[in-house]
Amino acid sequence: MKVQETRNFESEVKQLLHLMINSLYSNKEIFLRELISNASDAADKLRFKALSNIKLYENDNQLKVQISIDKKEKLIIINDNGIGMTRDEVIENLGTIAKSGTKSFIESLNISSKKLENNKQTTQFIGQFGVGFYSSFIVANKVSVKTRAAGIPHDKGVFWESTGENNYTITNIYKKFRGTEITLHIRDNNNEFLDVWRIKNIISKYSEHISLPIEIQTYNEKTKQYVWEQINKAQAIWLRNKSEISDSEYKEFYKQLTHDTTDPITWSHNHVEGKQEYTSLLYIPSNVPWDVRNRDYKSGIKLYVQRVFIMDDAEQLLPKYLRFIKGLVDSNDLPLNISREILQDNNIIHNMKNMLTRKVLNMLINLSKKEDVYNDLWKKFGLILKEGPAEDLNNKDKIIELLRFASTYNNNSIQNISLETYINRMIKGQNKIYFLTADNYLSAKSSPHLEFFINKKIEVLLLTDHIDEWMMSYITDFKGKPLQLISKKDDSLNDFLQKEDNIDNNKNIKELDYFIKKIENLLGNKVKKIYYTNRLVNIPAIVTTDTNEMSTQMAKLFAAAGQQTPEIKYNFELNPTHVLIKKAMKIKDEKYFSEFINLLLEEAILAEKGTLDNPNIFINRINYFLSNEKI
Repeated sequence: MKVQETRNFESEVKQLLHLMINSLYSNKEIFLRELISNASDAADKLRFKALSNIKLYENDNQLKVQISIDKKEKLIIINDNGIGMTRDEVIENLGTIAKSGTKSFIESLNISSKKLENNKQTTQFIGQFGVGFYSSFIVANKVSVKTRAAGIPHDKGVFWESTGENNYTITNIYKKFRGTEITLHIRDNNNEFLDVWRIKNIISKYSEHISLPIEIQTYNEKTKQYVWEQINKAQAIWLRNKSEISDSEYKEFYKQLTHDTTDPITWSHNHVEGKQEYTSLLYIPSNVPWDVRNRDYKSGIKLYVQRVFIMDDAEQLLPKYLRFIKGLVDSNDLPLNISREILQDNNIIHNMKNMLTRKVLNMLINLSKKEDVYNDLWKKFGLILKEGPAEDLNNKDKIIELLRFASTYNNNSIQNISLETYINRMIKGQNKIYFLTADNYLSAKSSPHLEFFINKKIEVLLLTDHIDEWMMSYITDFKGKPLQLISKKDDSLNDFLQKEDNIDNNKNIKELDYFIKKIENLLGNKVKKIYYTNRLVNIPAIVTTDTNEMSTQMAKLFAAAGQQTPEIKYNFELNPTHVLIKKAMKIKDEKYFSEFINLLLEEAILAEKGTLDNPNIFINRINYFLSNEKI
């Protein structure tokens, strides 16, 4: 019995259809690429499911896509004998955008539809979320779909139809053959696509590499009959010799594989033989998926076994910090019935992961030699690569080579300085790599800890991403040079002091020792230790942490993650040459002295942390001095 109903599209689909129809008018031909790509996916899914149930082939295992044109009725019909769909799957796949996060992504664009129509992000979005079916409405004013899932009764077929406006109709039908047939009712202004040669050219341009035969119906003048003509070679591109594949073919395959509309930055195609046999084709994309910084972002690596598609997001093949890499791996060693659970503990997969990781890192290292190209890549994926030193200790040295930082050398926030470049600029006598972590670039740039290094012309790396402090806890040295956080106490800095910088007057030293003892009695356990320092010039005091203590930024990182952190006890370092310290040494009034020293301490903590535990006390202290007649 036929059950027909009319259903409304979800709001995201309505918005998407509007964008689709109004924004891609300059690149209409992609509709065919998208529909052929979907047909290829349907064939892959059938092959995979048929591994455990050969009956799904229904005595027809010659998978293909067939395209026919009816000029008189202005129709293009795309038919495949892949996996097909059930009624519920039709509703899910054609009536909604099932991919999680799509709605929030649309909202996050925060651009009106009118602006978005001419925005490059639109086409990237269309492919990124795998909604290529809706591209049919670029050229068609009505789309009809007949489908039946493999292995279900013939009378459980489904008919779906829509004009691409607010709703669609769906009904049960009898469909003898499994698979999906899509009929496009072509708009009056798109008659060019009713030409067989135009369709052939589109297939050759976008889908030559599809491993599924693509046939088009043509009229044979000699026999006066319609025949099916295969257009593509139907050979998987990754199985071909690299020397036979052009750059344009690699790029088009990438677009078909990922549904991205932009060219990749570069790629690596490798055949591995020996103890293990596999082929990999890995791409570095130029487009940044909006959610790629999320650790739960799905891997972009497809897994094939003996040319049979197994799964879309084989996250076991590359570490998380390389999740932006796209491509595929085709193994000859894995069993065809392998599951995600088996992948977790499979030695073959483990070895492949190690080799693929090294391959990608070498590809990135080679790319880093092209400074402009790599700097652009770093802007897009640098935050993700920063997860590497903690995640992949075996390849830590290679990952460190890829890191880029802002520094005091450039006087801007651009992260384009490698540790190799830093080492080559180190001054005479310098044997450490100095860095500073802060909440943002302005905070880092104005940090009182920088004063000494600027005066001595020592370059300091400025790290302002939230992940930086955590990352640097895994990087202790580079090429024999220790890394030193400048907000921690470092006695080795005394090596840079000139003789005239030192306090060598015994009287001054005695006065300072007495002064510090007085402050120790006043502050008690508010601070860990109190020193006078010779490295400050224009700043009266700073706070530092000991080498083995948790740093301020690390404590902030823990707090942001909801974890408890031990209380940080700072060292209080005073500049004996500063006018305020000299003034403090002369204060006789105990109340005034207490307020003065506490204010200096709170100023130093505020400069270090950006916050105070009790800002009201700080404000009251300032008000005390503003209203005191001694000022």
